[in-house]
Amino acid sequence: MKRIAVLTSGGDAPGMNAAIRAIVRTGLDRGWDVFGVRDGYAGLISGDISMLGARDVGGIIQRGGTMLGSARCREFERENGRRKAIFQLQQQEIEGLIVIGGNGSQTGAYELSRMGFPVIGVASTIDNDLYGSDITIGVNTAMDVALEAIDRLKVTASSHHRAFVLEVMGRNCGYLALMAGIAGGAEAIVIPERKTDLELLAADLRAAYDKGKAHAIIVVAEGAQNKSEEIVQYFNVHRERLGFELRVTKLGHVQRGGTPGSSDRILGTLLGAGATEQMSKKNYAVLIGLRKGEIAVTPLDEVVARKKELDMRLLELARVLAK
Repeated sequence: MKRIAVLTSGGDAPGMNAAIRAIVRTGLDRGWDVFGVRDGYAGLISGDISMLGARDVGGIIQRGGTMLGSARCREFERENGRRKAIFQLQQQEIEGLIVIGGNGSQTGAYELSRMGFPVIGVASTIDNDLYGSDITIGVNTAMDVALEAIDRLKVTASSHHRAFVLEVMGRNCGYLALMAGIAGGAEAIVIPERKTDLELLAADLRAAYDKGKAHAIIVVAEGAQNKSEEIVQYFNVHRERLGFELRVTKLGHVQRGGTPGSSDRILGTLLGAGATEQMSKKNYAVLIGLRKGEIAVTPLDEVVARKKELDMRLLELARVLAK
């Protein structure tokens, strides 16, 4: 192994730059040439590939997003597009590729590996829905953004004796909503993994109000079966009967931006270094993640085939703590 490349794909996540930096510098330490691919798989197909030195990744560890850029690429989903990508890598005499990203990105990495190209994945998505890693790059920073929003909304909610819905990202995984809701002391949490009875939700909020609570915060995951708009409409239509009018705040892509926290900088660094270590061992077609506090390696075929389950006991714990 003499020449490797790294790309970031899918949604950006705070800590991606730490992983890029670690891959470049640990690769250089092994005597390799390291290349960066711009704009994910789209850049791979177009050949937007350039060599990176130690100074090229200086001063990026504290920056959010990804200095390599990211883009969706429909062409890469087709075999012909992937063949173009492999051709571009071979033109540069690149012998291995490291893909930093989430489910869609690792599916792409798996497809490349099936075509015979050496690929290693690095677990990075704020959704934390990737099988093979207990926590992924970007999750903790995104959670802190959601937590700050909960804390701020509580101040206004208490001042006006109101109830608020806070919608957070996470696609079809409720991890961010659940953990931010527990950390922020939310009165209710709505996630994709379980449908919520809105009448029971209203009863819980009324019970909390009757016990002297001056506010109510409902954290809703964007992929929940009960959409935030549906919840707000239900409460507002039945306002006289339920006694509550809801206001909604959507964090959206605010959660992706900003400075990565210390845990995401460290995680990105460890996973990036782990990727070059496995590359040196020729252990390809695997995902580098964190399990039980240690760097772990999971075959990409398992990553794309299996679903990461949410610990539903935490939802019950959140309900108990909200009383």
